[in-house]
Amino acid sequence: MAMEVDSEKQPIKRDSSPEPDSSPPSPKWNPSEACRPSLDDAPIFYPTNEDFEDPLAYIEKLRSRAESFGICRIVPPVAWTPPSPLKEKQIWEKSKFPTRVQLIDLLQNREPTKKSTNSKKRKRRLISKTGYLRRRRRRTDSDCDAPDDSPQDAEEKFGFETGPDFTLEDFQKYDEDFKESYFQVEDGTNKKFKPKVKDIEGEYWRIVEQGTDEVEVYYGADLETKKFGSGFPKQSPGSGKSLEVEQYTKSRWNLNNLSRLPGSVLAFESCDISGVIVPWLYVGMCFSTFCWHVEDHHLYSLNYLHTGDPKVWYGIPGEHAASFENALKKRLPDLFDEQPDLLHQLVTQLSPSILKEEGVPVYRAVQRSGEFILTFPKAYHSGFNCGFNCAEAVNVAPVDWLVHGQDAVEGYSKQRRKTSLSHDKLLLGAALEAIRSLRELAVSRKKTPVVARWKRVCSEDGLLTKAVKRRVEMEAERLNELGDGFRLLKMEGDFDIKRERECFLCFYDLHMSAASCKCSPNRFACLTHAKNLCSSCESKERFVLLRYTLVELRSLVRALEGDPDAIEAWAQNGRDKNPLQQHQRAKEALGTSSCSSKAHQQDAGTNRLSQSVELLKSGSLVVKKPWCSKQAIYSKGFKSRVKFISVLDPTKLTNYISEVLDAGLLGPLFRVSLEEYPSENFSNVSAEKCWQMVIQRLKLEIIKRCDQPASSLTSLHHLDSINGLDMFGFRSPHVIQALEALDPKHQLEEYWNQRRAEVFGVEQTKEGEKEDDTEKVGASDPSMDRDTRLLRGLLKKATPEELAMMHGLLCGETRNTELQEELSSLVDKMEKSP
Repeated sequence: MAMEVDSEKQPIKRDSSPEPDSSPPSPKWNPSEACRPSLDDAPIFYPTNEDFEDPLAYIEKLRSRAESFGICRIVPPVAWTPPSPLKEKQIWEKSKFPTRVQLIDLLQNREPTKKSTNSKKRKRRLISKTGYLRRRRRRTDSDCDAPDDSPQDAEEKFGFETGPDFTLEDFQKYDEDFKESYFQVEDGTNKKFKPKVKDIEGEYWRIVEQGTDEVEVYYGADLETKKFGSGFPKQSPGSGKSLEVEQYTKSRWNLNNLSRLPGSVLAFESCDISGVIVPWLYVGMCFSTFCWHVEDHHLYSLNYLHTGDPKVWYGIPGEHAASFENALKKRLPDLFDEQPDLLHQLVTQLSPSILKEEGVPVYRAVQRSGEFILTFPKAYHSGFNCGFNCAEAVNVAPVDWLVHGQDAVEGYSKQRRKTSLSHDKLLLGAALEAIRSLRELAVSRKKTPVVARWKRVCSEDGLLTKAVKRRVEMEAERLNELGDGFRLLKMEGDFDIKRERECFLCFYDLHMSAASCKCSPNRFACLTHAKNLCSSCESKERFVLLRYTLVELRSLVRALEGDPDAIEAWAQNGRDKNPLQQHQRAKEALGTSSCSSKAHQQDAGTNRLSQSVELLKSGSLVVKKPWCSKQAIYSKGFKSRVKFISVLDPTKLTNYISEVLDAGLLGPLFRVSLEEYPSENFSNVSAEKCWQMVIQRLKLEIIKRCDQPASSLTSLHHLDSINGLDMFGFRSPHVIQALEALDPKHQLEEYWNQRRAEVFGVEQTKEGEKEDDTEKVGASDPSMDRDTRLLRGLLKKATPEELAMMHGLLCGETRNTELQEELSSLVDKMEKSP
């Protein structure tokens, strides 16, 4: 084998012209030279219709029997035959996809590129339109010392170059011609020979192991389904799909739906990560290869073969991942010396026969059209295609994956490798959702399937509890190692919402904690590398941002273990950390197809929308009449965040920022804006009317999208129940506590009088009086000066643009005595006018 040849010897070179004794350009396939490995088969599962209803439950069911093989094959019930949009004429005949060039004979037998620095570029000769291939005699050790007439250029890394673009129709024809030309058999007849899977497998490994024949093929790999299209039917407004197609659109085994199913912690990742949450498409031809690799973050993966020839898979159990890596490094030392991250490049094969010699167990699975292949966490896998086919793959993460995912990110940190997603975000999201389910169970005593699923992974021995507890212990240990050299501060809730935060040194995700210092406020480190961040700042200038304190995290563990007080404390925390659930609730609330037919869904969905408010800034106390009411204290600079239906796209949820601004003479000015689009804002001198403006805009957008009269959309009336004080957070316990702490001497008498009345059971608010009496404050209050009283009444009728302009005039740099005199003169005229 070339890999066993002494490194001083010359690499196997490709000739620009055939050797004198080489075979003709069109080789004759010789079955007697086959190198098919002798392997045991991975298990095959045939789920019943009942089993097939829930993919996550089925994966959990078969895990104990299949994980020790690394991969397994799942054959759906006979009746499950999803239609494929890929076969539609517009896609099949006209849509083009890019390909990669794969040099099959160099996947295992190649020398490091640095050993050829003085070489010329390798030339390859196109024998026919069916591909690049030429057979020559095998070299011997003596041949390796001989000079070569066609050396190659140095390349920085071995990889797959870009190939031509194809349509599916053209690529299928290309493959047919290739196979017909390659697998020629002279039997005296004109019949075309169709090789079996075992014939193709034997020839494939002969090419890879011996490296004596040049074989070049194309592979359409990692195609983004958002661009090219998915092989499964997808939801699209107004498509008019039949009921049969609709059932496959919503099927849980449709890979467009799988990643975020209830029970998969990827549901707590709000970004549509291509290739992880959004499936990738793969278009193969004979011999095209997916080399040895493990999934990012050691996730599960599910691959479905839509159509075409079989795909041959090889799997290694996750518990043998280290022995596999050691075997590769032992057999291909020069390649690893040159490229330490070789296994991350997906460009290297090693024969299963050699791996078996090294004591690494390898199992085979032959996937046919209409079948799934499941790969388990940390299970290395590879394979090749037997001909033209179309497959699709995506990742999924049941709760049992969390332990593997934690190992993955810790390993990435040591390797200084970037992550694809935030493991801590998924872990905390799963924990909070589990606690919500535990509380729901305690209150309603109803064990729904979703609640039951979460309950199974809680308790002291639960998989989720163990994963969270392990992570908390890591955090505690790392904080302890920092000593007193850093101040501990609370992390802002939006710390990593708009941009990914990662360690400057090892790229560790910083969702849970981040270290920084005064001299580099926008540079962060993980706790492990916090001391590497800066050597000049003193201890008081260095700090660690914590999303949750250790006290809170340990309370989180107790809640998962079943402690009722801890469960209640976290349930009252009011932070819904499940972006996907919010997204789904928004769609339920508004409907995405027929608005009128889904009115009952809107009713229920709107009532279920999470209005939990996150306090961003408490602000400062202003002891003046307009800055409080009987219901709330309105502190200057107050700022909060709440997630609610977007006025720009009512099928989605977005963050709204609610603020209390200082309008000078007018007192507090309330403003609500979209966090992602601050220019979309609503202002009013009343907190409640401010949110009424949001609701009115939202209604108009819904009516426009539904293309129906408002009278037919009865569910819109439920939006009227949204209360501005609630949306600002003024009636949330944690906000009330923070605002009351600003006035320990109870200087805002109107507010505190009402609070005392509530304590002693006396109701001071008259029946029918509006809860938001900010608009009444000063309406007839003799203590308020005449100018302010009339201006506040005037500005209640102003537009948001007018209010914004007035706020700038009164509170900005332009505010002066002359302006105030002009305003006073204006008020005089208003008062005298009829």
